[in-house]
Amino acid sequence: MRSVLTSTKLSTENLSSSTTTRKKTIVVKLGTSVLTGGSLKINRSHLVELVRQCAQLKQQGHKVIVVTSGAIAAGREHLGYPELPSTVASKQMLAAVGQSRLIREWENLFLLYNIHVGQMLLTRADLDDRERFLNARDMLHALLDNNIVPIVNENDAVSTAEIKVGDNDNLSALVAILAEADKLLLLTDQKGLFTADPRSNPDAELIREVHTIDETLRKLAGDSGTSLGTGGMATKLQAADVARRAGIEVIIAAGSSPEVINDVVNKKNIIGTRFLPLSSTLESRKRWILAGPPPAGDIIVDTGAKLALTERGSSLLSKGITSIKGDFPRGAVARICDQNGERLARGICRYSSDDLKKIAGKHSQEFTVILGYEYGPVAIHRDDMVVI
Repeated sequence: MRSVLTSTKLSTENLSSSTTTRKKTIVVKLGTSVLTGGSLKINRSHLVELVRQCAQLKQQGHKVIVVTSGAIAAGREHLGYPELPSTVASKQMLAAVGQSRLIREWENLFLLYNIHVGQMLLTRADLDDRERFLNARDMLHALLDNNIVPIVNENDAVSTAEIKVGDNDNLSALVAILAEADKLLLLTDQKGLFTADPRSNPDAELIREVHTIDETLRKLAGDSGTSLGTGGMATKLQAADVARRAGIEVIIAAGSSPEVINDVVNKKNIIGTRFLPLSSTLESRKRWILAGPPPAGDIIVDTGAKLALTERGSSLLSKGITSIKGDFPRGAVARICDQNGERLARGICRYSSDDLKKIAGKHSQEFTVILGYEYGPVAIHRDDMVVI
């Protein structure tokens, strides 16, 4: 665990100095367990407190985005907790009823501070397509530029397994990438990531800062601790891994802690797990590669290609490809892995999987002879690639 633990000394700054820092874009993700306080209904008094903290950030000049769960819980509460079959249609019905109730709660509470909100309902399909990704990004920035707080949720009323992001932890990471955010705050019913499950192990220690997400760390992340939520610490770890690769700082903290939102943004009395960003802000195209469509397949490369990608910043040449997994067309996003299965990068392929199988291990001069055509000398250009 030494690789993922750092000193427990907290970084503390006074509030007056924080107000002089650069204004930031903050994504605040609120899980169902935070909104309900572990009960079966929305805890409105706690929503008031969360909105007050968001309003204070706005007053300091920061931009705030709220990614909210709770539509199904709100629908179930409004309908009097009906006995329903455990089907997708039942969940979609509850989400359809609850989403309007939930956005009304947010709207009324933010209006107490003369702040307007705008609702954004997203699915995976809105992010897979490059044009729709850009449209969603432009709408999000339009809301922020007009001093409106975006309230984002997955469109559960129409989502199916094929188009769902899956959980609002990962959705919040994608929203943070869309917004080119500085910080992503994942509020949950736990103080952060621990060295063991704190609910069953009294010796569990809070991990204050994470520099590396590896298999050891992933094994520490358990499933959801509540029947109301769809995400647990494992999905928060996934979300943190995605966001930090786009240069976004991620903090997991307890949503019940007093002043947690303001403290995290102002680096004051932070009690939680902080994930350091891996890189500077990515350009828009690479953000889409990272946050858009799931990889359609894997390209396995040899040691020479691995070193060229990770140490020399090279494009992927066909000469270094050893095998292809999956079937995908030209223009699809694929993972690049080494021969041990370690993920190295992902990028937009200039050739289909069938073509790549034919030219794997070959020089680019042979493309026309082998294929009868060519789309350039590289399999994936460096400009179309994000190294992981």
